[in-house]
This record gives sequence, structure tokens and C-alpha cells, in this order.
Amino acid sequence: MSIFEYNGSAVVAMVGKNCFAIASDRRLGVQLQTVATDFQRVFKVHDKLYIGLSGLATDAQTLYQRLVFRHKLYQLREERDMKPQTFASLVSALLYERRFGPYFCQPVIAGLGDNDEPFICTMDCLGAKELAKDFVVSGTASESLYGACESMYKPGMEPEELFETISQALQASVDRDCLSGWGGYVLLVTPTEVRESVIKGRMD
Repeated sequence: MSIFEYNGSAVVAMVGKNCFAIASDRRLGVQLQTVATDFQRVFKVHDKLYIGLSGLATDAQTLYQRLVFRHKLYQLREERDMKPQTFASLVSALLYERRFGPYFCQPVIAGLGDNDEPFICTMDCLGAKELAKDFVVSGTASESLYGACESMYKPGMEPEELFETISQALQASVDRDCLSGWGGYVLLVTPTEVRESVIKGRMD
């Protein structure tokens, strides 16, 4: 069994018209045994930038703490928040410098950049970036997430439609993966507001 599948996870980010959504499941397991049903996988960096960490849960929490530390140093030095593209490069460099003893995480980064242009990307545990204009996925449910997102996504969605699309894609995907599930956590970010929602799913 892969160490990336030890806790189970599903993370997806999707772009809309001047907005983005990032969602994750809420299950924390030890292989097939469920330990918690309210586990946090999507973390705030600043008001317009979020990161989702799939993979080994302990490494996800450690990596997030190191990223918060680096971002606070940047804020002190530059007196501004980090742009999503810059943050993606920071995450990539942080992962690559630990390539001989890596964090077992696959990050999904989503943010609003200049002119409220949405930016999303994902990377492997060594920091190799994969940029996209529509959606990115990671976790044990990534195969079914790809299928659901491919069939449901369309460009230029308004916030309400984007929220509905990413929620349906997440729910449909985790139902096909026994290592993730127990509802979902969805963040919808527009230039003016951030909406957090917990969605209920099958509890089996």
C-alpha cells in the first residue's frame, strides 16, 4: 500500500469567472478504519490564497506550519501578501529541498492574483508543478475526480454555479473511493467574499 493512501484524501480546486473554489473530503482514516470525520485538509494562507494538502495527514500539518512560517517572513520583509504564483514556487522549492526525505503530500494551491485572475496548480511530493486553467485534483479519489470534473466543468462559471459544480463533483467522486468521504468542505472565494460550506454526504 502506498503511504499516500494511508489516511485517504480527496482535494479539488476549480476556477470560475473571477473566482475559484477549493474542496476536500472530511475523512481521516488509518487505511480502512475511520478515525475522524471532521478532518481539515484545506488551509488559509491569506484572504485570497488557500492550499489543500492530500496525502499523509501528519506531513500535511507539518508542511502547512512551515509554509505559514515562510509566508509570515515574506510579509514582514515585503509588507504585502504573497501572490499565488510566488507561493506556488515557494511550496515547490520547499518540497524539492526535502527530496531525499520528502513530505508525503500532494499540494493543491488556489488563489486570486492580479486583477482578481484565478490561479490554480498542483504538484507531486517533490515539487514538480502542474498548472491548469480549469481544475486540478489530488488524493486517493483523484481518478474519479478527473472523470467527474471533466464531465461537469465548463469555463466562465459564476460563483453559485461553480459552488454547485465542485460540490457535485466531489460527492460523486468520494462515493467511488473507499478511503475518502464522510461529507465535504467547500471554500468559494470571490474578490469580495469567502464562503465556507460543509456538505453532507454518505456516511458509510
